[in-house]
Amino acid sequence: MHTLLDVVSVTVHPGYQLRLEFENGERRLFNMSPYMDKKPFNRLKDSPLFNCAHVDYGTVVWPGNIYIAPETLYDDSVLFNDPNL
Repeated sequence: MHTLLDVVSVTVHPGYQLRLEFENGERRLFNMSPYMDKKPFNRLKDSPLFNCAHVDYGTVVWPGNIYIAPETLYDDSVLFNDPNL
């Protein structure tokens, strides 16, 4: 099931992890590792560009017109409550 919620903030963590906050207030952790060998994300692998992730139009985007659907980010992420992440 695809949940259509906008991402309101993203923080990059080691190991291609994204800490996300969604418009409903949920904080979730998304693992980008499985995507890093696939186009277009392979351009971000082992690159400082991965750390340039930011939110635009409700989803996570990177330089070079690379983005990932917000429903993928939500549906394939896990809830977390650790404020240190």
